[in-house]
Amino acid sequence: MPYEPHWPDSHGEQTDVLPVVRPQPEPGPAAKRSFRKAGLIAGGVFGVLVAIYGIDILISQGSVPRGVTVAGVDVGGMGREAAEQELRGKIEPRLTRPLAVTAGEYQGTLAPTLAGLKLDWPKTLDQAGEQPLNPFTRLSSLFSSREVGVVSHADNAKLTGALESLRAQVDRDPVEGTVKFEGAKPVAVPPKTGQKLDVPAATAAVVEKWASGETLVLPVTSTPVRTTPEAVQAALDGFARPAVSGPLLIKGDGKVATVKPEAIAAAITFEPADGGGLNPKIDNAKIAEAAGPQLKSTEKEGKDATVVFEGGKPAVDPSTDGRTIDWDPSLKPLPDVLKKTEGREVPAVYKDSPAKVTTEQANQLGIKEVVGEFTTQKFAADSGVNIRVVAQKVNGAIVKPGETFSLNGFTGPRGTAQGYVEAGVIKDGAPGREVGGGISQFATTLYNAAYFAGLKDAGHKEHSYYISRYPAAREATVFQNPNGSSVIDLKFTNDSPTGIAIQTIWTPSSITVKLWGTKRYTVESIEGAQTNQSEPPTKPGPAENCHPSNGAPGFTTSNTRVLKDAATGREVGRSTRTVHYNPQPKIVCGEGQ
Repeated sequence: MPYEPHWPDSHGEQTDVLPVVRPQPEPGPAAKRSFRKAGLIAGGVFGVLVAIYGIDILISQGSVPRGVTVAGVDVGGMGREAAEQELRGKIEPRLTRPLAVTAGEYQGTLAPTLAGLKLDWPKTLDQAGEQPLNPFTRLSSLFSSREVGVVSHADNAKLTGALESLRAQVDRDPVEGTVKFEGAKPVAVPPKTGQKLDVPAATAAVVEKWASGETLVLPVTSTPVRTTPEAVQAALDGFARPAVSGPLLIKGDGKVATVKPEAIAAAITFEPADGGGLNPKIDNAKIAEAAGPQLKSTEKEGKDATVVFEGGKPAVDPSTDGRTIDWDPSLKPLPDVLKKTEGREVPAVYKDSPAKVTTEQANQLGIKEVVGEFTTQKFAADSGVNIRVVAQKVNGAIVKPGETFSLNGFTGPRGTAQGYVEAGVIKDGAPGREVGGGISQFATTLYNAAYFAGLKDAGHKEHSYYISRYPAAREATVFQNPNGSSVIDLKFTNDSPTGIAIQTIWTPSSITVKLWGTKRYTVESIEGAQTNQSEPPTKPGPAENCHPSNGAPGFTTSNTRVLKDAATGREVGRSTRTVHYNPQPKIVCGEGQ
């Protein structure tokens, strides 16, 4: 029905109306024929596609899906056997060649065979999956590819071992930035982060990608540094270069020492500081070493009072107070002075060095009579040289009340520089030779003098094997490392109220030690019986310089020291020491071995 508008009524208002809808005419015969034709064409096309899809399904049964690649090799659409042959032909030749690897800044190779790496071809192809039924997936495979990778087997122990062997080349400790000196020339050393091979992550990376033919990137962990390149440059420009720009002057009393730039450079190092910077460190000892000899005449060396023996009696050799340069306060201004290129001088600060044992103290120590002495005899000429040197060093030493005397500490290193020579020793049950051999005889003599003086044992050790010229369970040995550090020491404590002075008397065939003080005790020594005896084993001697010996049995024994009051004779103390001696091997030389 056609739309008929309604005009406003007599009151000027418009009334609501509905549109009139006219019925459309039905399609004619021609239009119906067009629709049927289009449907037939669409159905035909669909039928063709279905047929093609079916044919594609039939001809690709059992084949690898289209578009599949393995380690970069296209095997899509091939049969399983053909695909495996293709992979073996393309991939297998490179499986035995060294693999190129990188790890941080390291570049090298990894041998697959040594790493225990193998490919599993069937499982690799299994990863490609079955032929897809989805028509859209099959259609897209005509225009794309899909990498499925390989399935590897690795001998975990071999692979881990191979990666661990790379650590020597890969791992690198961090290098802090610093400034070093080449002579007197400062050189910047830039910081460098450290790196360590991440073996678990590297293992996974190798197993996953080793057959790809590409360079393997092995993961590393980085170790940061504290310093920055900018800080290194600032230390170079702000301190290192000015520090060696000229000599340093140290003004002593009436004399000036000159420290050359090379000596200054040798005393300067740098250490990391907060915020990435560098702090200079100055080794005052090295500056003092360079300047000290030039100012030696301005110092006065002190000397402790000692006891000398004149006419068989002790006398006090007076002490002398010293006056020396106090280097640390003297060199305290250096960090600021070395930043300057002019006015590079500091004054020497002196200090008085009173004697540790003054003449007055020595005279009041009550050193008036022999309180203990002992003599041992029979030593080789070379051992006798060493015994004479150590005896001269110890002669006149004073041990104040309450002090502990250490033989190693008092003598310091006993090497060729101190006058000692190579002499015989017992080492591992066989004769040997070492610098300072024979000192144990002096130690035994000193130990027994302290024993009979009634002094307190502060630590000693017997020989491992019994030596017949010494009293059993009443002897001592000493030993030092080549650098002079103590290993086995002899110590005793002066637990008397008066001082002790050590006197040594050397002859070509004997050494005597006398301890002087104020006598407190008479001492009795009681030897114990030998028990737990064991026969010596036989041991072949060295190929060269072999000295046969009959050895000696091992045993356990003891010694008891009884202290009696020197005035009354009453027993005031008793102590027993038990010692086990190992059997000394019988040394066989030559064919008899």
